[in-house]
Amino acid sequence: MIAQQAGVSDLVGQMLAARGLDGRAAAAFLDPTLRALMPDPSALQDMDAAADRLAHAVRHGETIGIFGDYDVDGACAAALITQLLRDFGCPVVTHIPDRMTEGYGPNGPALDSLLARGATLVVCVDCGTAASDVLATLAGRADGIVLDHHKVEGAVPPILATVNPNRLDCTSRQSGLCAAGVTFLTAVATVRALRRAGWFATRPEPDLMGFLDIVALATVCDVMPLTGLNRALVTQGLKIMSRRRRVGLDALLEIAGAREPLSAFTCGFALGPRINAGGRIAESSLGLELLLCTDPAEARRLAERLDAINRRRQTVESAILDHAIDEAAIQRAAGRAVLLLSGRDWHPGVVGIVAGRIKERFNRPVLVGAELEDGTVKGSGRSVAGIDLGTAIIAARQAGILTTGGGHAMAAGFSLPNDNIEALHNYLDHRLAHAAKLPDAVEMQIEGMVHVAAATTELATDIGRLAPFGAGNDEPLLAVPRARVVRSDRIGREGDTLRVLVEGEGGGPRLKALLFRTGEHPAASALLEDRNAPPLHLAGWLRAEHWNDRVTAGFFIRDVAVAES
Repeated sequence: MIAQQAGVSDLVGQMLAARGLDGRAAAAFLDPTLRALMPDPSALQDMDAAADRLAHAVRHGETIGIFGDYDVDGACAAALITQLLRDFGCPVVTHIPDRMTEGYGPNGPALDSLLARGATLVVCVDCGTAASDVLATLAGRADGIVLDHHKVEGAVPPILATVNPNRLDCTSRQSGLCAAGVTFLTAVATVRALRRAGWFATRPEPDLMGFLDIVALATVCDVMPLTGLNRALVTQGLKIMSRRRRVGLDALLEIAGAREPLSAFTCGFALGPRINAGGRIAESSLGLELLLCTDPAEARRLAERLDAINRRRQTVESAILDHAIDEAAIQRAAGRAVLLLSGRDWHPGVVGIVAGRIKERFNRPVLVGAELEDGTVKGSGRSVAGIDLGTAIIAARQAGILTTGGGHAMAAGFSLPNDNIEALHNYLDHRLAHAAKLPDAVEMQIEGMVHVAAATTELATDIGRLAPFGAGNDEPLLAVPRARVVRSDRIGREGDTLRVLVEGEGGGPRLKALLFRTGEHPAASALLEDRNAPPLHLAGWLRAEHWNDRVTAGFFIRDVAVAES
């Protein structure tokens, strides 16, 4: 029996079985290690060429230029390779493009700037795969390396090495890695190349495990599947993050009010939005600066600035969201498979977040664009499970509808003339027609039922052993039947969180529960205290909460239904 072999409760044993795991696999799932799951980096196409060139640059003290992306994955990947090379004694110059003025990916002036600052090797992280024309201009001036994970179409850039597990000719089977994960494998391969060259005969080897905090952060925030190698990277990375040795992350954790133990939720909802905020509506390099910062006072200043920018981002996003939701509802009622929305006063830096929120609301692939003064639309898309948006966007660009476009299965970026909006919508509706048959909301997959009295701290802790939760490993959704509300009150800055205390129909032990975003949730009124109200069925997540050295069980409500008498 899986529960006995893995040393978990029967309910958690059922959850492991539902994930397709037997006893031996379950034990490895509960304790994922890099020793067991780490591939040979050489399995990735062009990895050896990239590692050998980086090792050569280290041995000869070359100046290396790093071109990153402006999101969390790009900042983490850039910080990892920059810190590693600087620790080796290499001069490193960096460039993170401005979303508004430069857009995504390498551009000529930025590359020229890196070369003017002395770079003889340029490394593009989390971008570059689709930049053949721009990177071709490096020929005869500097070597080029791309460390990326975005979908590849056709030939790779004409440079020294393009390390991307999504290359058509890459057989590594590591397509779920984010750019920071690819960069971590590159660091491992580079250290191995330096070891073979005798570089460490008189020098200490770097502690590569110390980079796993930012690899974990990037993996979660880029919504990579938390299975296999990624599960080990995030599990071990969260342990490193908890040690608070990276000064910038420590400052941001304090600003965000993050509680221990740190989790994938901490990465996705506390750290990620703040690091992303700089690239969305302000200074694109702030995230990288924070991750590389070693001065506590400066780190605090950067963290406070990112927090303030993130609050401004929330205001900008809120102003767009209501209008976008109204238009999305009209398109959904018209039976469109894909929801495509755009507005003239919408900020290009937040359209991706808006697309994500609308996707959650309507369970459809969503594209949201900002109409710019030059007659073009620049936007981002978010998809749902089973719908490969990145490939569809690339196909639309190849068909001449888009000016630029690319991404991966769950997210994409694009630009096009305003006059092509309807053509794009029709094209995607046709190509992704099966999305129109999806239910209007994601069907809840209940993994177990537990009565209030059985929703204990011990069970919550046991369920927590299945973490980290995220793409590819959803947090188990539980049903709590026939619960009665004993007390309820509104909390939070805006009063939009409902805190309730529930008990079983016959009384007994009570359970604390929370419902967030009550203004958006039609079930909120059912949770208001009323002794005469009928019992409720609750659906949500049971979690072990840590506060002041105490661990208690908390239930986070997703939905509510009135129980039949």
